[in-house]
Amino acid sequence: MIRTFGRLIAYSAFACSITPAVAQISFTSAIGLALKNSPKVMMAQADVDKARASLATLQDAYIPNLVGGSGIGPPSYGFPLGQPSIYNVTSQSLVFSYSQRDYIRAAKGVLEASTLSLKDVREAVAEDASITYLALDRDMQRQAALRDQQRFADRLVAIVQDRIDAGQDTPIDLTTARLSAAQIRLANLRADDETAADQAHLARLLGLPAQGLGTNSTSVPAFAATEPIDQPGTNGITSPAVESAYAIARSKREIAFGDARYLWRPQITFQAQYSRFAKFNNLQDYYFRFQQNNFAAGVQINLPFIDAQHKAKARETAADASHAEHEADSIRDQFFDSRLRARHTAAELSVRAEIASLDQQLAKQNLDILLVQLNAGNGNLSGAQMTPKDEQSSRVAEREKFIAVINANFEVQQAEINLMRQNGELETWVAAALQATPAASPNP
Repeated sequence: MIRTFGRLIAYSAFACSITPAVAQISFTSAIGLALKNSPKVMMAQADVDKARASLATLQDAYIPNLVGGSGIGPPSYGFPLGQPSIYNVTSQSLVFSYSQRDYIRAAKGVLEASTLSLKDVREAVAEDASITYLALDRDMQRQAALRDQQRFADRLVAIVQDRIDAGQDTPIDLTTARLSAAQIRLANLRADDETAADQAHLARLLGLPAQGLGTNSTSVPAFAATEPIDQPGTNGITSPAVESAYAIARSKREIAFGDARYLWRPQITFQAQYSRFAKFNNLQDYYFRFQQNNFAAGVQINLPFIDAQHKAKARETAADASHAEHEADSIRDQFFDSRLRARHTAAELSVRAEIASLDQQLAKQNLDILLVQLNAGNGNLSGAQMTPKDEQSSRVAEREKFIAVINANFEVQQAEINLMRQNGELETWVAAALQATPAASPNP
């Protein structure tokens, strides 16, 4: 009994030790799960399937269809009405049409546009998942730094209180220390809220539980070097959204061509029919040389001369195509402006991150010097002596600089990911990362 109780205590202690453990997921696994589970990607894929089916519908108009039927009924009274057949088989197909070729090219344009739209959606989901993953990684590092800073600030308050009791400090010093500690507690609360939000958002993207979801900083691949891409030229457009807009414009222009070339152009269709007539309807009594098996085949040629409704429809589709072309130009101009801003923002944030890193290094070096002076004495009896209060103040300041470095580095990573998407390099970067690291499930 005692041994069993001891085992239960040991198992309970082991369970408590592993319960708060964070389920870490690698960067590449997170991106793979986000692309797999995203409803936006699934909707875009459905649009591609629909466009492919629409293209097949227009192309298959040249393939003869085959339809069977039956008009069997009771014996008729008097002269037979219609052609009561035991069964019949009909076939019909399009042989030639000027407009049909334009409509097929338009459907190909829609398929191209939907494929590019799928690519753009996948890049948007990958960008969202990447930034959210890096934000959560930043949050976890910042929380650890804030906990250290809170500990140093609370210790500083206690030291200042002791110094006041000894008559070495004033109440203003205590108020200042307590204010600093309160501000750090507020920063902790805000950081916790931001961490929870980023954790929940990443969990929704991945389709995983939010509780205990964590990141692995070492799994983030190195960022690709972005090359400046000069303005407009067709080769300079690397955005799937812009290329999709132009593909849609080309598709609508082909539809306008097809509608405009409807009049005064022949349309040829093939038709064939086989019927086996019934004898119980007394057809043989009214038709000379009646036979049950009947077959006919031929082509029908239509030449539209006047069709005001179709002519007005052609003007409508031409205006729609012109609107799509101008809209594509507008999307292109916005893309170039956005890419230029992203390039400048990335360069500026990179310098800011460097400044924050140097500032933190300087604070760390000053802290190291202070610790040496506290341990060995500053050797200058006439100068100001270093105290534990100075140590805690320096530690609080150093943690503040370190948090600034964490935030600056995240802003740089966010800007670089955005710039890679603007330059059309995000999909390549993500694909290379997914190939380099096999997808794995979250490891606690």
